Amino acid sequence: MTLRLGYGTNGLTDLRLDDALALLADLGYDGVGLTLDHMHLDPMAPDLAARTRHVAARLQRLGLGVTVETGARYVLDPRRKHGPSLLDPDPDARAARTALLVRAVEVAADLGAHAVHCFSGLTPPDTAADAAWQRLTGALAPVLRAAERHGVPLAIEPEPGHLLADLAGFHHLRALSGDPEPLGLTLDIGHCQCLEPAPPVDCVHDAAPWLRHVQIEDMRRGVHEHLPFGDGEIDFPPVLAALESSGYDGLTVVELPRHSHAGPELARSSLDFLNKHRPAHR
Repeated sequence: MTLRLGYGTNGLTDLRLDDALALLADLGYDGVGLTLDHMHLDPMAPDLAARTRHVAARLQRLGLGVTVETGARYVLDPRRKHGPSLLDPDPDARAARTALLVRAVEVAADLGAHAVHCFSGLTPPDTAADAAWQRLTGALAPVLRAAERHGVPLAIEPEPGHLLADLAGFHHLRALSGDPEPLGLTLDIGHCQCLEPAPPVDCVHDAAPWLRHVQIEDMRRGVHEHLPFGDGEIDFPPVLAALESSGYDGLTVVELPRHSHAGPELARSSLDFLNKHRPAHR
């Protein structure tokens, strides 16, 4: 497989969505990781279907693939970052997150997206691990049914500090859920460097059968900070070679969500870096 490179709109939040998509197409990206947020295809605002049709047509005209990402910080609650989560003690609050993810699956189907990304959330205080895992599987069940119905995989991301924090946690969720076919994995290469016991290249090989989405950036061991390429510790050529040989045919999306102030320039330099270090260009 040839790597298909994308850039996340959570790193282009100072741009209108139409402008961000045009920028990525002009630079030569293959696609976009589209975070549903108040500034980019707001999933909570009126006329979502019409706005989704507009974005779908725009993507088609520009020749861009898409993954739908759901990591917007305050899209459901203006006071709680990533709240409520799939682990919230309040069943109604968990249901609000589940409903958002089901809506994301529907948007993804209308866009022709190859996956919907999500994550578990932080374990609330005074919550036993078994109870947290039970909440997670229960809250995800309607999302997985929607994913199966629409033919769009759900790609859950191991996130440092969350209940589902690493690849072992992903496999635990698969087992608890009965290994449903729509449940796949978002592999963040930086997170592998940050906390996985194996190096990133081994993580790619180990995760290959379940890969449905890939995020990429530089990072340092033990520090969860998304860094531009070259500012961290990752040896990228073997990682990119492993992705190309893995059989994964989705997008590999640059994720620099705290760098929107320099988004256009980082989109350009990130693509230059990845193209320079991918196997076909070495």
